Amino acid sequence: MAEKNNTEKQQKKKFETIGLIGKYADPSAGDALVSLHEYFSTNNCDVLLDESTAAVFSDHSMQVVSRTQLGQQCDLIIIVGGDGSLLSAARSLVGFGVPLLGVNLGHLGFLVDLCAIDVNKSLDSIMQGEYTEEKRYLIISEIERDGDYFGGGNAFNDVVIHKTDVARMIEIETYIDDKFMHTMHADGLIVATPTGSTAYSLSGGGPILYPSLNVMELVPICPHTMSNRPVVVSGDSEIDVVVSDHFSNNAQVTYDGQINFNLKPGDHVKIMRHPKSITILHPKDYDYFDILRAKLHWGEKLRK
Repeated sequence: MAEKNNTEKQQKKKFETIGLIGKYADPSAGDALVSLHEYFSTNNCDVLLDESTAAVFSDHSMQVVSRTQLGQQCDLIIIVGGDGSLLSAARSLVGFGVPLLGVNLGHLGFLVDLCAIDVNKSLDSIMQGEYTEEKRYLIISEIERDGDYFGGGNAFNDVVIHKTDVARMIEIETYIDDKFMHTMHADGLIVATPTGSTAYSLSGGGPILYPSLNVMELVPICPHTMSNRPVVVSGDSEIDVVVSDHFSNNAQVTYDGQINFNLKPGDHVKIMRHPKSITILHPKDYDYFDILRAKLHWGEKLRK
């Protein structure tokens, strides 16, 4: 058994060029980035800093490159911040095949599970090949207007079609693999990955999905008809959400809560699994259910 474990370590990729990305427009990540730079330089690694991070964090001596160059040149990219920072990085780096590692700034995340305060000990193990690899998939969405491509993007958590007016619902039609599913009056519809099942869709009553499942979930947001319930479909399905001609001019589509487009009546929002996946690294003892218990406070006494 020991011989097998040693062989597995030797087969794991050696990290020689490290990319660093800090929380967007937040200079507070600076101390952690400097510490990481010193750590990897001491371990004879080349360190590259993302240019968007460098724009708000000038007190450094690192080589600055574009996000695309990070994806092309790095063996490992470390994101310092919260889950939102890793979501953004994953969307832009999904096509490069480089693994991501999340370092939080004090608050445990679903995706960023190393703490900046004592990160060096965890990095020692990871650099020795003692880590867990996890594949997670994204979804890709295209907006079709009058038969032509209008816009779109990737999402790690969810694609949300929603209203923009405070006191009005929208009407949408949903098709799964060209088969009519339903017409719905609601505040919106969440289409989530297993990763996104612990985000917005959880607030809407959607189920928690184990990250490795090849499924997507559709979760209504405040539906007018209570029989509209969350539905789980195959991850290989193509979902087509059509904005109805009724309740017009107040709909929008949002990707991971970070990128959005305004929608018009008749627009199609087509959603499917991205052909590439993202590899996330965790400590060797990573346990998904440990994270759920910590984040959702399972097992704690409600009264003291």
